[in-house]
Amino acid sequence: MKFRKDNGPFNIFAEAETTIEFFDLDPMQIVWHGNYINYFEIGRRTLLEKIGYSYKEMKTSGFAFPIVEVSVKYLKPLQCGDRIRIKAVLIEYENCLRMKYEIINIETGLLTTKGLSTQMAYDIKAGESCFVCPEALSKKVEAIINLGAECRG
Repeated sequence: MKFRKDNGPFNIFAEAETTIEFFDLDPMQIVWHGNYINYFEIGRRTLLEKIGYSYKEMKTSGFAFPIVEVSVKYLKPLQCGDRIRIKAVLIEYENCLRMKYEIINIETGLLTTKGLSTQMAYDIKAGESCFVCPEALSKKVEAIINLGAECRG
């Protein structure tokens, strides 16, 4: 099986589209820098749902995954009405949940933003951080890797 480098080591990714809204803008009429994290969240949620480990399933399994690190590289500004495609790529799932993101302006085809987030598993009942992701997540990801399920390419 062949993996595409830009889709991470597992070739597991998801894409979502949205339109930039007026309320996302700053006084300079471009997207306020903090709102890009919200766009990453749209991509992350879409990817987790595709894996079969949505926020509801996460909570049911007894775990939360708080963000412990996030980085953003702003390449081109976005404005009200721009249509964007958010791509979230799984790059790590064993010890933490790490994803990279790309935001593309659909109309221009230009890459506008890149980012990375790291989430750590947190056992809700025990009230403790985990240094290994729960089996409920690992089994779903490994099933996709081993079977080439529809989350891939």
